[in-house]
Amino acid sequence: MAGILDSVNQRTQLVGQNRLELLLFRLNGSQRYGINVFKVKEVLQCPPLTVLPKLNSVVRGVAHIRGQTISIIDLSRATGGAAIQDLTKAFVIIAEYNRSVQGFLVGSVERIINMNWENILPPPKGAGKFNYLTAVTEVEKELVSILDVEKILDEISPFPTDVSASIIDAAPASIHDKKILVADDSSVARNQVKRAVTSLGIEVDLCKDGKEALNLLKETVKTRPIEEVYSLVISDIEMPEMDGYTLTAAIRSDPALRGLKVILHTSLSGVFNQAMVDKVGANAFIAKFNPDELASAVRESIEN
Repeated sequence: MAGILDSVNQRTQLVGQNRLELLLFRLNGSQRYGINVFKVKEVLQCPPLTVLPKLNSVVRGVAHIRGQTISIIDLSRATGGAAIQDLTKAFVIIAEYNRSVQGFLVGSVERIINMNWENILPPPKGAGKFNYLTAVTEVEKELVSILDVEKILDEISPFPTDVSASIIDAAPASIHDKKILVADDSSVARNQVKRAVTSLGIEVDLCKDGKEALNLLKETVKTRPIEEVYSLVISDIEMPEMDGYTLTAAIRSDPALRGLKVILHTSLSGVFNQAMVDKVGANAFIAKFNPDELASAVRESIEN
């Protein structure tokens, strides 16, 4: 227990400092990729895989790990590249996204580095809307790509986005025409949230990261009190340039914004989250992605 608490304390010290730890890995070639360590449960040599009929073509098989049967997704194939060939030399990153555990097959794993979110930048504008990047950064003068895992998972097994009719019918007319601000670096996640929230009759403005969201809020309060424009902010945690924790802390430290309610909505999960949510002053934390749970939380937040 002491070890867990020490780890919580160490990691919560990063909150509000806009920092993260990144696990570096490679797929087939020399290109480096990164994944937030918070999402990683374990890294291991690729175990024997069982191929099942009718699996998606990017799923190389399933593995039995620590009492769980886990799908092993070839990240190279999932992003349009060639399949990783030599499984005896490959690794599997066991990660938790969107309330489920997946295994990501990679060619090699390097090391963990500590970085500032300010150095994690949006993909180049010329990358196009069909790329699988959610961000890029530079390590040792080499480009590191951070993949939009939510997009990859949605292509393999799309998440339901429809809110139950009973929840829509129970929404009071008083929340209609309210407006909320959504910040998320994944286009898939932004659209999921927008669809769930607009089904309640609520208007949505979208931002691709915390910095863009904070700039919009600061511009808004120059002409009108913030509560006359936005009833709520829904923010992802992992975002280039400014993460959701730092965005929340900035809102709470600004007298003109501090009364704004914030829901952190993220694929991150685990023992550290509640301590971080409490530290920065968010009103709620919701794991992605359950449209009914999100819609209910939005309705409750606005009503209260």
